[in-house]
Amino acid sequence: MAVKIKTKFGTVDIDNDVIANIVGGAATDNYGVVGMASRNQLRDNMNDILNRENYFKGVEVKQRDNEIVINVYIIVSYGNKISEVSKNVQSKVKYNLQSMLGVTANSVNVIVQGVQVQND
Repeated sequence: MAVKIKTKFGTVDIDNDVIANIVGGAATDNYGVVGMASRNQLRDNMNDILNRENYFKGVEVKQRDNEIVINVYIIVSYGNKISEVSKNVQSKVKYNLQSMLGVTANSVNVIVQGVQVQND
């Protein structure tokens, strides 16, 4: 399934894997985010942090009518304020989607799948 954007010249289809890579890169670039988590850890049998090739397992893109909803599944570093980390992820994801693809996300939902202690 792809996100469809209608322009005066025609329709542009953007694959969900492309959006997942941009969203995953934006999410992991924030302070306090350890990495991406799988949205269904039991089915995927993944308790680990996702690498760049598997970002699509931690991002869910939904399009209804002309609204785009993105769910991002992350792991937060212990000792950080989860609400602030989530707000930073939301704003960075929205900014990157708008600047790189011209896609405006109506909502970005951040789901924290876990908290991990970081070794210094």
